[in-house]
Formats: sequence, structure tokens, C-alpha cells
Amino acid sequence: MVFARLTVALEGVGIAFDAIRANKVRAGLTIMGVAIGVFVVVAMSSVVTGINESFARDLEAAGPTSFYIYRRPLNTINSCDPTEEICPDRRNPGITIAEAQAIQALPSIQAVTAHVGMGGQFKYKDRSLGAGIEVYTPSWTGVDGGDIYPGRSFTEPENESGSRVIILNEKLAKNLFGDSDPMDKVITVNDVSMTVIGIYHYTASPMGTPTSAGGGDSPKAIVPYETARRHMNLWTRGTDLIVKPRPGVTVEKATDDVTAVLRAKRGLKPSRDNNFAIVTQDRLMDVYNELFGTFFLVMLALSGVGLMVGGIGVIAIMMISVTERTREIGVRKALGATRATILWQFLVEAVTLTAIGAIIGLLAGMAVAYIVRTFTPVPASTPLLWVVTALGMTAFTGILFGMLPAMRAARLDPVAALRHE
Repeated sequence: MVFARLTVALEGVGIAFDAIRANKVRAGLTIMGVAIGVFVVVAMSSVVTGINESFARDLEAAGPTSFYIYRRPLNTINSCDPTEEICPDRRNPGITIAEAQAIQALPSIQAVTAHVGMGGQFKYKDRSLGAGIEVYTPSWTGVDGGDIYPGRSFTEPENESGSRVIILNEKLAKNLFGDSDPMDKVITVNDVSMTVIGIYHYTASPMGTPTSAGGGDSPKAIVPYETARRHMNLWTRGTDLIVKPRPGVTVEKATDDVTAVLRAKRGLKPSRDNNFAIVTQDRLMDVYNELFGTFFLVMLALSGVGLMVGGIGVIAIMMISVTERTREIGVRKALGATRATILWQFLVEAVTLTAIGAIIGLLAGMAVAYIVRTFTPVPASTPLLWVVTALGMTAFTGILFGMLPAMRAARLDPVAALRHE
């Protein structure tokens, strides 16, 4: 019984390939629709997985009690119009270095660093690539673990004078210099000459996650704040602060102290709201999940459209196949083929069509993940769960949309089918 079913299944696969050769355009459109749906699922899930890993590393690196100070609240859904009436916080003043220094002076605070994230084009001799840039004040080592060897971090005098020095992480140093020694070499970053003074190595936590500046799988560089401001057109209004409380100090106590200092520095009266935002890791995770929850729904909708197109194509091509092979179905029934046999044959044919599209979409999605992982700071990877999900969705599509033509073929009267011209 099992051998007979296997023989019928293989026969259905062969017939499916014959149908593809006989109807190349219809089959191509069906395969393309399914491939698009699978491609969207695999490519987007790979990128989201990489972003999730980077985000988790950054939070892990900062420490469980660290928090962040931004110029504006983190809004993921509401948008602002040009008049700024909906979002008056767009007029909030930027975070300043003087405010960071005032926070650092608090007895409840262990370390504070100003930070701006940006990107850059790195060149050394004939090698060139894009990578992330983390702009920090010299106190960044107090909020981000890891080791610098060989070399060192930049000093306060180097930051104040805007010295053109730079620290590379392992991945970026490897990509630019290969096996040669990068120390004291001069590279260009956005056409600005910079001298390499250190190589950053991330420190894995007990959970196995590296630190944010290192970004184990991502090429990154670390540049002094004043250097970026003077030579790299730094957008200083995008400055945020990473604040690390002293051991034993609760997040609530530290945030209360920081709020009081910032309100005093900005001269805010008790009746006025804060014109800055303090974001704890819990809130940051909530915003992140909200943002990527919406992104995930859009991803599913796009993949659903692709699979719907492919499913409609399956119905069309299988209906035509049933019509063209009506006499053949009549002969098979006259020779003893049951309704179940005919139904199984056409379902296998439909699933074969969608499986071809699924394989094409899967390979294309994995290729995109490789490109993103190689040429951007995002460590994109294709989760096995999403591969299984994508393939399962295509199998379901083939069965669902192939059922109607298969049932029509199975219900054909053998006598009428034999008379069909």
C-alpha cells in the first residue's frame, strides 16, 4: 500500500513537470507568486532576527539597571505634521555634554556617556566597505564592557582637541586589513583621515551575548565625540546618554535623581512637563516589540498576498490541466483507478508546483540574508523555524488551492470522460 502510494506520488511529480513544460507561462506565474511569498517571509525574518540579536546585545552590554536619556520620547505609531502641533516635543532642546557632566556628578551615578550612532564608508588602500560608527565621549568604557588590545581607548585631551583617532572592532579590522597589523595605520572614514589606536574585542556575557560597541558579527568603529562633531558633520541633536547607576542603586532612585538635575539645568518650573525622555530598558523593550510587531504583521500580509497570487495560479493551471486530461482520467478510471487515486495524483501535482516556488523563494531569501550579513552591520540569519513555516505555508497553499481541481477530476464520470474530445 505504501509502495503504491509512493509510485502514484512520483507519477504525480512527473506529470507536474510535464505540465510545467507544456504551459511554461502559466506555471511560471504560479511559481513566481509562491516564490515571492516565501521570499518575503524568509528575507524579512532573517533581517528581523539579526536586528533582534543586535538589540539584545546592546541591552546586555549596558547592564540590567542602565537607562537612556533622549531628546524626545520614543513614539512608534504617532507621526508629526510639519507644523509640529501634533508633536510639540520636536522643539525639545538637544542633550548637551554639560548635562552629561552634571549627571555624572550625582552620587547615585557610576558612569555616563554621550552617544550618537551613525554610519560611514571606510577605506584602506584598495579596500572599501560601509560599517557602523559609535560616537562616544571618553567615559564610554564605564558603560560598555569589553577589552581593547592591542592599543587603547581615546583620552579626554584627545576628545577635547578633536584628534582624528579611531578604534576598530575585530570584524572591521579583519575586513580592512586582513592578517596585517592595523595599529597606527591611517584609514579614511567618510573622506576623513583617521589613525587606528586600538582594536576592540567584545566580552561575552554569561548568556553568550557580546557588547554593543563590539557587535561581534558586525563591523563597527568607535570615534571620539568631539572628533565626529568637528570633522564628520555629526548631528549633535541626535545625542543620547547612556547612564549606569552605582551598584545597589535602584533604577527608580537613579532616574529620579537624573530627572531633578535635568529639570534644574533646563530651568523647568514645576508646572511644566519634561522636555526630555528617560527610557528604561523595560520601556525600550516595549517600544521595540511594538515597532517590530507592526513590522511583522506587514511582513505576513505581504507574504500572504504572494501566496494568494500563487494559489490562484495553482487553481487556474490545475483546472486547465484537468480539462486537457479529461479523456486520460476516463481511461484511468475505466482501468480501475479510484476517486482517491485521482484526487491524490492531482494534489501531488499541485503541491509540486508550489514546492518549486518555495525552493526558489527560500534560496533567494537566504541569499538576501547573506548579503545583509556581509555588507551591513546587521547580523542577519535565517531561523530554521521560519524555513519550516515558509515551507509549511506553501504545502498548505498547494493542498488548499489544488483541492478544487483535484475534486473535480476525481468526480468525473468515466463514460463521459472517455467521450470527451
